[in-house]
Amino acid sequence: MDGNSSKVAAGVPEASVPAIDRLTPVLERFRVQASLFHAGPLCGHQVFDAQPGRGFLHVLRRGEMDMLHRDGSRMARLHLCEPTLLLFPRAVHHEFINPPVDGSDFTCATLDFDGGARNPIVQSLPDVIALPLEKIEGLGATLDLLFAESDQVRCGSRLLANRLFEVVLIQVLRWIIDHPDEARVSQGMMMGLSDPRLAKALIAVHEAPDADWTLARMATQAGMSRSAFAAAFKAATGTTPAAYSLDWKLNVAASLLRAGRSVKQVALDMGFADAPALSRAFRRRTGASPREWRAQHRPGAG
Repeated sequence: MDGNSSKVAAGVPEASVPAIDRLTPVLERFRVQASLFHAGPLCGHQVFDAQPGRGFLHVLRRGEMDMLHRDGSRMARLHLCEPTLLLFPRAVHHEFINPPVDGSDFTCATLDFDGGARNPIVQSLPDVIALPLEKIEGLGATLDLLFAESDQVRCGSRLLANRLFEVVLIQVLRWIIDHPDEARVSQGMMMGLSDPRLAKALIAVHEAPDADWTLARMATQAGMSRSAFAAAFKAATGTTPAAYSLDWKLNVAASLLRAGRSVKQVALDMGFADAPALSRAFRRRTGASPREWRAQHRPGAG
């Protein structure tokens, strides 16, 4: 039973239970860009190589196929026989094996997450998530619009299809927060956001990364004792509250550096005492100074 359900069961009117937006503070800081690259049948053997920083979102509309994907040192196989959404949040080699003539019908997009593999959403998801389309409430209407735009060329159709793919991703992430076990999410930010108590503290940290987030302050946000909060937080996210808040602060700092902010300004914006303090924390986390890291991650680098 989630936090809202328990309040309703306790006699609190449903209308008085405050809703919280767990995704917007994250997606506003770390954006994702979808790009449609295929709409229609796929026949035979298709290979999607792992590309650093790139994910994939495939929608199997019709047909039956086998999917192979890299799982550690082996290739795992999954047979799909119903309309299914396949989310690869990070660079993972995968292959589709379809009939050689009458292949399955797909609509596919690449996903570029701000921060690549260090994007906090990417870090908290498994390598692949396969969801029958019927599981996600409300997804059908979005997919109808997406298929209508991707199936024919009209003014702005590709741009609109890209935006609709991003809407689909948000709907999937919303479903994952509500069903972490089914999505095979065990630890990380998404698991923390699935807990109504921890989510309050996480949202506060996400919205104000420059603040001094002590254990006591985060526990107060969650409405829990410090010891209970620390234990629940570690179990859900796999890290301590202090490590999480610092990691979030540095993730946001990295996004600001990529956007062209100066090291001095980023240090000021993120609540560090000065630029050297940011540089020390940044080097401990990434192995590079902010200036070195920015040179390595500028557009076209490498």
